[in-house]
Amino acid sequence: MRTLLNLIWLVLAGFWMAVGYAVAGIICFVLIVTIPFGIASFRIANYVLWPFGRTVVDKPSAGVGSAIGNVIWLIVAGIWLAIGHLMTGIALCVTIIGIPMGIASFKLIPVSLMPLGKDIVSSDAPFGAR
Repeated sequence: MRTLLNLIWLVLAGFWMAVGYAVAGIICFVLIVTIPFGIASFRIANYVLWPFGRTVVDKPSAGVGSAIGNVIWLIVAGIWLAIGHLMTGIALCVTIIGIPMGIASFKLIPVSLMPLGKDIVSSDAPFGAR
């Protein structure tokens, strides 16, 4: 079921949202100082392509630097990516088949707003690995 949902997601929303994250990542790499944001953006772009079967958890080693970086990310790119997820989620929820994908899009909003200090893990991983 995950594979089917991931394929439908990829066609309807995943590719375009991943392109948005990739563009944000490229801009961050060009600005040199924001390279950590670019790395996080590419990591989330990978997650956005194939979200079903994976989840986002907090990194235990995240500290004040991640919090400050998240505030900068929110101002620069996070709000626009979150709006993209919100609009995509609303559009996907119009049909019954799209409702699970719309919910997945809504679940991606927090990580699009605050990507630093997060880790993407398999949903099947034991809780100790998270």
